[in-house]
Amino acid sequence: MKHFLPILLAATTLLLASCIKKEALNAEADILSCIVDNSILKREPIIQNDKIMLMVKGSTDLTRQAPQFTLTPGASIEPSSGSTRDFTQSQQYVVTSEDRQWKKTYNVTFVVDELPTKFSFEDTILSTNNRYYIFAEKNNGFVTMEWASGNVGFAMTGVAKTPDDYPTTQSDDGYIGKCARLITRSTGSFGELAGMPIAAGNLYIGTFNTGLALSNIQKATEFGLPFYNVPLSISGYYKYKAGDVYYDVNQPVPGKKDQCQIYAVFYETDSETRMLDGVNVHTHPNIISMAFSENMYETNEWTLFTIPFVPNPGKTVDPEKLKNGQYNLTIVFSSSIDGGTYQCAPGSTLYIDEVEVIIDN
Repeated sequence: MKHFLPILLAATTLLLASCIKKEALNAEADILSCIVDNSILKREPIIQNDKIMLMVKGSTDLTRQAPQFTLTPGASIEPSSGSTRDFTQSQQYVVTSEDRQWKKTYNVTFVVDELPTKFSFEDTILSTNNRYYIFAEKNNGFVTMEWASGNVGFAMTGVAKTPDDYPTTQSDDGYIGKCARLITRSTGSFGELAGMPIAAGNLYIGTFNTGLALSNIQKATEFGLPFYNVPLSISGYYKYKAGDVYYDVNQPVPGKKDQCQIYAVFYETDSETRMLDGVNVHTHPNIISMAFSENMYETNEWTLFTIPFVPNPGKTVDPEKLKNGQYNLTIVFSSSIDGGTYQCAPGSTLYIDEVEVIIDN
């Protein structure tokens, strides 16, 4: 019997070893944070699905910057975190997951210029996966601002085959040159399963948080970037055609007509409120003033709109905070006014061009 004991122990060890599975390697390849000298920043870095924007002071030497990154556990980055690079133009970083099966490319941009006050929608860049257009504002050939949209969320549906199949696209039929074209579209079977059957075409100053795209689409839309002037009104040109059948989620609503929407919000930021979102963008107590469109009727001709900013009672602007970039501005365009709650008409199309923010000099 004594000869069987070692055999029994060995067999037991092998059995236990076979039952214990190795922990799976991490398949995520994300940048979680970006760290630079805090003294050069106008605001904390904006990290999105495939890009990072750092808004820095005009005195910043862009030719020698060495951002440091924290990554998802086990992931690696190339070039390495802390490498000194020339950021007079955007630089790319490739993150590889711990299991080596996944890679993600990030564009990292240092922005010195202030938010512009005129927007012509002439320039676009392709997303890093070449799926959809991103409207970009440029100065001397350099990108100074990228508009946000729901295109990044729509990409998850698999419905679009080309960039022109997305809700937010560009058109050659502008008031002058090219323009933005926003179309309310069906999200297909994926959207049906997720309870989000329709996506309005939208364009706004801010960011889109892909991590919340499926769980809370209104929280995923994050509005505003620093603005160093007091806005008085917003003007521009539009054309609009409502879709044929209006839906309340999945149910058609006979006789109901879709509407487009244009609005802008100017608000103060603080340690607790860095950005507003789709839940509080109309109601947050930090809002200084708002501009809302009214009577945006259907028109086949380019039509001028002018919308004044209406101050919230009791709200004033602190000149020192304004100088230090502690106020944000967002401008929002949507092909369906209630698209955020999936009450809209597929096919509703809004064209926008030559937008200007009139400021208090």
